[in-house]
Amino acid sequence: MRKLAYAAVLLATAAYAWPAAANDGLISIIKDPKQWGIQTGDYANTRYSKLDQITAANVGKLQVAWSFSTGVLRGHEGGPLIIGDVMYVHTPFPNIVYALDLNDDGRIIWKYEPKQDPNVIPVMCCDTVNRGLAYSNGLIYLHQADTTLVALDAKTGEKKWSVVNGDPTKGETNTATVLPVKDKVIVGISGGEFGVRCHVTAYDSKTGKQVWRGYSMGPDSDILVDPEKTTSLGKPVGKDSSLKTWEGDQWKIGGGCTWGWYSYDPETNLVYYGSGNPSTWNPAQRPGDNKWSMTVWARDADTGVAKWVYQMTPHDEWDYDGINEMILTDQQFNGAPRKLLTHFDRNGFGYTLDRVTGELLVAEKYDPAVNWATKVDMDKNSPTYGRPLVVSQYSTQQQGEDVNTKGICPAALGSKDQQPASFSPKTGLFYVPTNHVCMDYEPFRVSYTAGQPYVGATLSMYPAPNSHGGMGNFIAWDNTKGKIVWSLKEPFSVWSGALATAGDVVFYGTLEGYLKAVDAKTGKELYKFKTPSGIIGNVTTYEHKGKQYIAVLSGVGGWAGIGLAAGLTDPNAGLGAVGGYAALSNYTNLGGQLTVFSLPN
Repeated sequence: MRKLAYAAVLLATAAYAWPAAANDGLISIIKDPKQWGIQTGDYANTRYSKLDQITAANVGKLQVAWSFSTGVLRGHEGGPLIIGDVMYVHTPFPNIVYALDLNDDGRIIWKYEPKQDPNVIPVMCCDTVNRGLAYSNGLIYLHQADTTLVALDAKTGEKKWSVVNGDPTKGETNTATVLPVKDKVIVGISGGEFGVRCHVTAYDSKTGKQVWRGYSMGPDSDILVDPEKTTSLGKPVGKDSSLKTWEGDQWKIGGGCTWGWYSYDPETNLVYYGSGNPSTWNPAQRPGDNKWSMTVWARDADTGVAKWVYQMTPHDEWDYDGINEMILTDQQFNGAPRKLLTHFDRNGFGYTLDRVTGELLVAEKYDPAVNWATKVDMDKNSPTYGRPLVVSQYSTQQQGEDVNTKGICPAALGSKDQQPASFSPKTGLFYVPTNHVCMDYEPFRVSYTAGQPYVGATLSMYPAPNSHGGMGNFIAWDNTKGKIVWSLKEPFSVWSGALATAGDVVFYGTLEGYLKAVDAKTGKELYKFKTPSGIIGNVTTYEHKGKQYIAVLSGVGGWAGIGLAAGLTDPNAGLGAVGGYAALSNYTNLGGQLTVFSLPN
């Protein structure tokens, strides 16, 4: 059976034919399972490791090998990089970087602590998190909260160059990692809750010089689309595809931010990512589809020009940011090999597309609680092809301003937020951390002032009704059928990135602080260990001196943990999350620690 499953996915992403023009140094590290050279494990964002020393049979024997305190008490997202004998660890604001010696139980080799204006903190949405460092050709890249992109010498920590990517006084900040591709570094921007018009930018990896920038909305020349060649659902987007969907100049403060994950296919030379919610959260103030917010983008890595786009939630009425990771796999689909892209959107639908053409293949709910839309129209002859069919009862626009629309599922933080899923080519399954949360949503009229919040909605969140009463599930998903294979109930949202391994074990963390290991085929829990604080970081694995290790950052925070992280008590604070996760304080507290696990000698 395993052989059949393995053949069915065509070795998934392992079969890439890497072109010589790509970043050879980083690619060699990515191909070496002993190291962890990129936040998502590989360019395809699979978060899969070929290491198999830790198995379903022995994972129950895991022990703490060593630990390290980061010295920062806020939400710790992302994970460490492992390059050779050195581990690189980052923190939330002030974004300290540590180089740790793996030959000496994490002795600090060097430390970089940027001096940032603390005024950036209140401008950051949903905690002061950072999703991690990147590495390329001897340099460590850090995109700071204040949008300064810094290149550090990997051996010494010396700053080689820096460039400013945005303006925090206008609400532009950063929480994301960056993606080194060939001779460039791809970066995004945050600020959708401040009316920022967001973009993706490529900088020269050696000098920091800007190479190209593509906005999420605006004129064709700004968003880098070719009206005749850039397609959406198989058809050219046409001239002014974005401008026609905004009223007046609203696009200039339109959001569409790019604070999520990026993937890259060396064969097509395309970079894939998602754009976020349109500004404001009050849909009545921005009539139209608001393109190209809430969109899957496929851009040429060299020029930035978009090959195709697909808007998942036109005229978003619920803050269903589309920034979650795009996972690239080569699999059998309906009996034929296809180059696929799988995306678990905040809106609760799991999408499978052809990553070369942008053809929509699957769009199904990956949480049964999702109710804001009945389905995505898959009839290619329908005028609503590719669009979600919205249920009027849960349409915040149809209910109107100053009306509290109740019982919308999922909540604004989505059926899954940025916490990345993983994929195993051995099982052909995706392992997805999810939120099982609903909300009440009341939009109101709001005015734009640069640098001030531009939200326009009051939210409250709570567990999905008529279910297990918890706020999370960890699921296995079949992306070709659009079906849940198995599901594990969790009392709180699963806000940690998953890791799948060749040992048939899948790892994830919980908001209470547990590192958990489950059987990749059945979901059976095999191991758990409670770390000092809630886990919103992503589980990482590597090998050192012949032994496999598992590493994870703990430090509760992020949107779900913002009440604890920022000391908030108003139930409606934290954009509605504080009340929903109030019980979390009974299980964990602030922290900032790296914990490393291994099997006993």
